[in-house]
Amino acid sequence: MNYLACDLGAESGRLMLGRVERGHLALEEVHRFPNTPVTVNGSLCWNVDALWKELQAGLRKARSLGIPVHSISADSWGLDYVLLDGEDKMIEPTFHYRDARTARGVENLKAKMDWPALFAETGIQFMPINTVYQLAAESPDRLERVRKFLMIGDAFNFFLSGVARSEESLASTSAIYNPRTRAWSPKVIAALGIAPEVFTETVSAGAVLGPLKPDLAMDMRVVASCSHDTGAAVAAVPAHGASWAYISSGTWSLMGVERTRPVLTEACRELNFTNEIGYAGSVRLLKNIVGLWIMQECRREWARQGREYDYATLIQKAAAAPAIGPLINPSDPRFIAPGDMPKRIADYCVESGQMPPDSVGEAVRCALESLALQYRKTLRELEQLTGERIAQLHIVGGGSQNRLLNEFTANATGIPVIAGPVEATALGNIAVQAITSGELPSLSEARTLIGKSFQLETFEPQEQEVWNSAAERFAKLN
Repeated sequence: MNYLACDLGAESGRLMLGRVERGHLALEEVHRFPNTPVTVNGSLCWNVDALWKELQAGLRKARSLGIPVHSISADSWGLDYVLLDGEDKMIEPTFHYRDARTARGVENLKAKMDWPALFAETGIQFMPINTVYQLAAESPDRLERVRKFLMIGDAFNFFLSGVARSEESLASTSAIYNPRTRAWSPKVIAALGIAPEVFTETVSAGAVLGPLKPDLAMDMRVVASCSHDTGAAVAAVPAHGASWAYISSGTWSLMGVERTRPVLTEACRELNFTNEIGYAGSVRLLKNIVGLWIMQECRREWARQGREYDYATLIQKAAAAPAIGPLINPSDPRFIAPGDMPKRIADYCVESGQMPPDSVGEAVRCALESLALQYRKTLRELEQLTGERIAQLHIVGGGSQNRLLNEFTANATGIPVIAGPVEATALGNIAVQAITSGELPSLSEARTLIGKSFQLETFEPQEQEVWNSAAERFAKLN
């Protein structure tokens, strides 16, 4: 059977065609398109209309292939949402999680519900960009008009099917969802002062929403796969056996382990880990880490200065730069917002008593080495929370192509790193659809199939003494 995955990422979107054939899972790109934020009245926003037009263009391309498609499902980044009025029209604009308004939302919610109470109810790590704080920053006028709240991936499944549901892997990222009751939290909704009926019914990953809307002119079902891209990516991790952790690597790095129940301890809250729901009710105990965003923003700034570099060139320059130079704390708030990232790196280094990077290669190497050391720190915290030693680390997603970062990560963590597959989110999306259709019997079988179908690369740890010394220096920055 053929399946379509609409995978919406923070930099681009794609419509992917997948099928199970001859003991392998095949994947091909039907349509790829940019996802470019826009500024509306001084606020950073998403152009949802443009994304929907691109998805429809992708559906026309899929239709032209002349092959039957069993189902389609959309997934997206977390945090952001669409508000719909009583006529199911979008209430513009759709804000971007990096918009500065979120700071106001933190203060607004804090007056109604403190952080320990919010964590106890939702198990979500504190980040000012969380959905709950975005909603707390909404104007009364917009909230009076809203009749449906849908996070981005679920909104696109609604556009496809006309059925509004909140799939739990995405709902669970919002800090409005209770992972124990597996439902929206009445306590948090009351603190927000929003009518409970605005929050659409939650469903498990793999729920069939209904047929594709007739005006889209294809005969197939719409499935709520894992609507959160990380949930889908983790479903595609080709791991079995030994205790393992994962990193879904891209603009953000989502690093964690799979568990059967949420970890809502004080230690978990203090270490700022998060509990998100995965396929079949599993729990992703993880931490959101600023990933390749720092390098991406450096590249954008250099381009604004007239110095254009592709990612391959940046990695080459970083590889040629001196090893273990200046380090930054990637979790410092200054590195979250868009802006002149090379200057922010340099300023951080000066403030922390280090010589700032002296070249493009040194700046990129600083970002990547620091990120690898942040992975090491997070790995140790995961072991502390679970009481288990992690034996291997799987890196999936677009960032798994960054061989230099993979080498640094193996060296920093001291355990083997298995990189791939690159298109893990689309593969996980399609795998869940295939399980729903009955073509694949289980997630375990799907992971085995993915491991057989795509080339993986293993990186063994090297230079342990050098990286242990770097970790001691890094610890003083946190």
